[in-house]
Amino acid sequence: MSRTDAILKRLSGLHPKLIDLSLDRMLPLLDKLGNPQDRLPPTIHVAGTNAKGSTIAYLRAFLEAAGKKVHVYNSPHLVRFNERIRLASKLVETRLLNAALEEVERINGGAGITFFEVTTVTAFKLFAETPADFLLLETGMGGTYDTTNVVKQPLGTIITPVDFDHQGFLGNTIAEIASNKAGILKRGSKSVIGIQRDEGRKVLERAAHRLGITPLWQGEDFHGTQQDGRLVYTDEAGMLDLPPPALLGPHQFDNAALAIAAARHFELPVTDRDFAEGLRKVTWPARMQPVRSGKLRDLLPAGHELWLDGGHNPHGAMALARTIAEFDRSRPAPLVLIMGMMNTRDPGEFLEAFKDFQPRVMALTIPGEPNAHPAGHIVNRAESLRLLARPKRSIVSALKAAAEVPNARVLICGSLYLAGDVLAKNGTPPD
Repeated sequence: MSRTDAILKRLSGLHPKLIDLSLDRMLPLLDKLGNPQDRLPPTIHVAGTNAKGSTIAYLRAFLEAAGKKVHVYNSPHLVRFNERIRLASKLVETRLLNAALEEVERINGGAGITFFEVTTVTAFKLFAETPADFLLLETGMGGTYDTTNVVKQPLGTIITPVDFDHQGFLGNTIAEIASNKAGILKRGSKSVIGIQRDEGRKVLERAAHRLGITPLWQGEDFHGTQQDGRLVYTDEAGMLDLPPPALLGPHQFDNAALAIAAARHFELPVTDRDFAEGLRKVTWPARMQPVRSGKLRDLLPAGHELWLDGGHNPHGAMALARTIAEFDRSRPAPLVLIMGMMNTRDPGEFLEAFKDFQPRVMALTIPGEPNAHPAGHIVNRAESLRLLARPKRSIVSALKAAAEVPNARVLICGSLYLAGDVLAKNGTPPD
């Protein structure tokens, strides 16, 4: 066990629950540290169900194309905890991370606090101590009581599409979930809001009105469309004709447009040329990521495609299915889904989006995750949809079985935890 893992294991034992939505435990700890959340660079706070990470990836790419240094806070990580904290555009160094975690642990003095709370406090400490031009801050869950929601006056807020996820914590209706996400909106801060269901939009409109905010709404105040393979962005200031996003899938045109709208509305120092360069260079691992080399890729013949995506809810599955349909228009191929999923998700709802492709489903129990669905349960849900499904003992055995399907398009999906395990075993962790 690495020193970082040992520290994180100790911190995980400070509270009996992994998730306990409240700010009451971390505010006193932040106060003892001199309130680093009040000493941050201009901050863009992002909440939503899907596309938070992609939207932040685009904003980071635009700002870095403009020569700016950017802090980023994302979760969860895929392979190493360091991935959650980017300081001045570089992943936090392990030595610096360990020192900050141990100092926060010492100052906390064994008081009850959740893992995400204490690690978010650590991130704020590092962000406050390291010079940068901007901070891109992703919520962990929800908004109102999310650990990141202690920044009093962000430069701007973004709410990406709101859909069903984490119902046990955020509510069982879109309206309840949207109400929680709306908690990041702040009086005096500009806001940009992605495409929403009607019931979610109504809640967000009321929340913005109460705060005196006039958000920009995607699909109304700005648009991003795919035309002849390019991204055409329009808002009241005019039109931009831009290269397609490097991130794949038709949904990425929407995500890129949301980030462009935020950059323009928040008056970030980004030019049209920076938008174009950022779109070409943007990266975001385990989001329809092509796996072209590595130990696991070598198990497949040259004629096979291998893709990795951490999407795990129905909205994410539909975006994946649209991407696969687009691929099929240029090169039809039999689809193999290698799938693992946490038991807070419904494999059947996820697989529903892929029914028309009649994929072969190879089900895995995610290694090292006690709260993962057993492979057999995923098989049962797939078979209830009349899909051919088999349990597999490991990612290696699943890929060897996929290799027997001629010229297959293989998609590993269903969980970010599975995606991280695959990247680690393939020898291609994010950098």
